[in-house]
Amino acid sequence: MLPPLFLERMEALLGPEYSDFLASYDRPRNVGLRINPLKTGSVPDLSAFGLTPVPWAEHGFYYDIETRPGLSPYHEAGLYYLQEPSAMAPAGLLDVRPGMRVLDLCAAPGGKTTQLAAALEGRGLLVCNEINPKRAKILARNIERLGIANALVLNEHPQKLEERFEGWFDRILVDAPCSGEGMFRKEEAAVADWSPETVDMCARRQLEILRSAARMLAPGGRLVYSTCTFAPQENEGVISRFLAGAPEFSAAKADAPWFAPGRPDWIENPAPGIEHTFRLWPHKLHGEGHFAAVLEKASDAPVGAAISRPYGSPGGQLIAAPTDLVEFCKETGAALPEGRPLAFRQSLFWVPEETPDLKGLKVLRPGLELGEILKNRFEPAHAWALWLKTANSTVDFPADSPEIAVYLRGETISGQAKGWTLLTVDGLSLGWVKGSGGILKNHFPKALRHLA
Repeated sequence: MLPPLFLERMEALLGPEYSDFLASYDRPRNVGLRINPLKTGSVPDLSAFGLTPVPWAEHGFYYDIETRPGLSPYHEAGLYYLQEPSAMAPAGLLDVRPGMRVLDLCAAPGGKTTQLAAALEGRGLLVCNEINPKRAKILARNIERLGIANALVLNEHPQKLEERFEGWFDRILVDAPCSGEGMFRKEEAAVADWSPETVDMCARRQLEILRSAARMLAPGGRLVYSTCTFAPQENEGVISRFLAGAPEFSAAKADAPWFAPGRPDWIENPAPGIEHTFRLWPHKLHGEGHFAAVLEKASDAPVGAAISRPYGSPGGQLIAAPTDLVEFCKETGAALPEGRPLAFRQSLFWVPEETPDLKGLKVLRPGLELGEILKNRFEPAHAWALWLKTANSTVDFPADSPEIAVYLRGETISGQAKGWTLLTVDGLSLGWVKGSGGILKNHFPKALRHLA
């Protein structure tokens, strides 16, 4: 049951549209997935999922909810990310291009993050932050599953980051924590947690986060603010209050014919340009509720002590490439992205060239995990396998083969290979095996194994 005070407000705002809005809650949910272009140049046949394009999202598709693509080995291989269709809109509005420095400030669980990574095409730097430690771990896992090498995962408060990154990012996404009204049809918890007081609290917090993000944006940069709520207080209200105190910013027009314009008449003292913001209504398109605003910073805006160091150590030790790693690459043909090796905790990572100085910050993932050096031997990480396209020794199995099911359960497979070998499913890297004597020893991580 939807909160009565929420319904009263929506009826007052929508007027004659209210009945259509209310009827949308009786329709089946729209579910979507987004193909990961970093994973493959050719996509296996996915027609069994009943895909149809999401008009506002490159690589985005609706799927038949009965087909359950999350259970397919392709999902474990990082071929796609399951994402609500309306949630695909904000990242596209950010206009990310390869080589940029990009910040996803409220990034978990990673849907929009992985979308930004796809736009970067492996070039530039993506800094992903999540203040909740548990959600930050989920974020890191999704980044690894989709084979993203040029992303850092931080677990910090936005105000701490703004002190370090003033004027540093070309693009910033703020998918702000909100009252979740747009997710009422999807998540019962959002209904149970809603109250007018929650809306007030969210609006205050959103403004603080947005102000921190604005300080980190470079002159001439673009920031997209988004929520999954209908509340004007959290949407047009937050943007108007922000713009009133940030004359160097303006609400920009964007080409988004699928979405409804923002409503200046729903708030007091609307800032100029509020009509350029967007709402995604469930009774007007195939998706849940969302809001987005495109904000641009003037190219002549003043900036403080922006980071001048192009490269730093994210809390670990920059080292020369260990001999064991060099030998492993020679033997297996395993490639490496652009960057440098970093000893971080007990593992060896490969960090992007533009990694800034992150000392003093909580870093969960400083780049692509390569593996560990154990007793003078190198053991490769699962994340590296998922990033790789090929190796000297590769074994490939169809998605519906018994070998893939056995591999995902963590069991040994019969096969002819010697040494470290990349296992693929229909050409998509899935993980490592180590071959000897007609046996492929399984190195699929225990935490990810499918017990059924």
